[in-house]
This record gives sequence, structure tokens and C-alpha cells, in this order.
Amino acid sequence: MPRYKIVIEYDGGPFVGWQRQASGASIQGEIEEAIKKFCGEHVTLQAAGRTDSGVHALGQVAHFDLEKEQRADKIRDAVNFHLKPQPIAIISAEPVPDDFEARFSATARHYRYVIENRRAPLALEKGRAWLVPQPLDADLMHEAAQYLIGKHDFTTFRASQCQAKSPIRTLDRLDVRRFGTTIEITASALSFLHHQVRSMVGSLKMVGAGKWPPVKIRKVLEAKDRAQCGAIAPADGLYLVSVDYEVRPTK
Repeated sequence: MPRYKIVIEYDGGPFVGWQRQASGASIQGEIEEAIKKFCGEHVTLQAAGRTDSGVHALGQVAHFDLEKEQRADKIRDAVNFHLKPQPIAIISAEPVPDDFEARFSATARHYRYVIENRRAPLALEKGRAWLVPQPLDADLMHEAAQYLIGKHDFTTFRASQCQAKSPIRTLDRLDVRRFGTTIEITASALSFLHHQVRSMVGSLKMVGAGKWPPVKIRKVLEAKDRAQCGAIAPADGLYLVSVDYEVRPTK
């Protein structure tokens, strides 16, 4: 059976999340239905990451198998046609080897969190950024973020419903940068715990607002206690930017 990799962009606002669920529209379900309308085949998409409700993607990756071989450009265009008017787009499609796995073949995942730090309400970015009206010091947030780099027990920043077998993760990058009123937080790792990025952002906001000194982030991390974490940041500002693979999959 031919296997295909697709790269997907979507606005997570209208959906219950990536994963198909008993009730509510999911990104996975919408794409699977579009593929069925295109070629008549029932497929099950496997994604690099199961984003939550409200979380967006610029470069989500998924794979699926078809009974009949199809041109990759035809898959991209036909599936996009049947996805209308949903805010989901297949950016690219390509054939891949049978052993390619969108989740398990990944070598890194890159997320971005966007904060709009201003008093005025959001017009264009509503639902796509976290509006924080009080002043934030992005430099202090970046300083604090560096305490989280490396291999740690991230229990403090792990959702209570997280199903991962271990809270140990290696965070490769966590940068905080200001661009005018916009603060962007970029995070990179092989994998993340459920709500890890949003939990880290919520705690970094406490530093930026002057409520915590930067070094407290280290103490919060070492506590391995969810109760020590700052309030979790909303889903609106989180984007799955891209997923890396060791070798570009080709057939």
C-alpha cells in the first residue's frame, strides 16, 4: 500500500483538537473525510502531534496509506478542494517509504507561542494570540527560560491528564523575543508533555510581570509539583510550527 506524508496548516479555534472524538469536529476527522470524498477510501491519519482544541499549526505532519497509488499533487489539490470552507490547508503531499511514521520518525518538534502585550483589545489576532495588558519584560522572561533548557523532570509543567510514561524530557531551545508589542516564545524538543509549552509560558509570564524573579523558574522546575506552576497560558497563542525528520522522506 502506498504511503503519503502531508504537511498541514490549520486554525485550531473551531475544532475539538487534532484527534477525532465522539462529538465535535476535529482536524483529523475533517481531513479523513476529505480524502474519502476524493478517492473513496477510508484512511486513518497518524500525526506528529495531537494538538489540543484552539491550538494552531503552520506545519503539522501526518501520514496515511491508500490502496491505490495517487499523484501527490493531486492528493494535495483534491483534499484542499473537499476541505472548503474549513480553515485547514494541505501545504504539501509526497510519497514516503512504508516505514515512515509521522510521529515516531520525527527528530524534533518546534512550537511558537505568541503574546500580544498591549492594552488595546485584539482585532486581527483575536483567537490567535494571548492578550496580556500589563507590561512584560521579555528579557527577564528569556533569562528565566534558560533554566529550563536541557534534560529535566518536567512534572511541574505537565498536565494532570498527561498519558506520557515519563515526565523526563530534553528541552533543546526556549527563547523569548519581543517585536514591538508582540512577544514570541519558541520551544524545540524531540517531544513535549501534554500542556508543557503552555505551562512554561504561563510561568514565564509571572517573571515578565515582575511577580517572580527569573531564578524562581529553576526552583519551580525542581519542585516537581504541578501546584507550583503558574496559570497555564491559553491555547489561542500556541502554534505547531514544524516537525523535523532526519532524512527527507522519498520513495
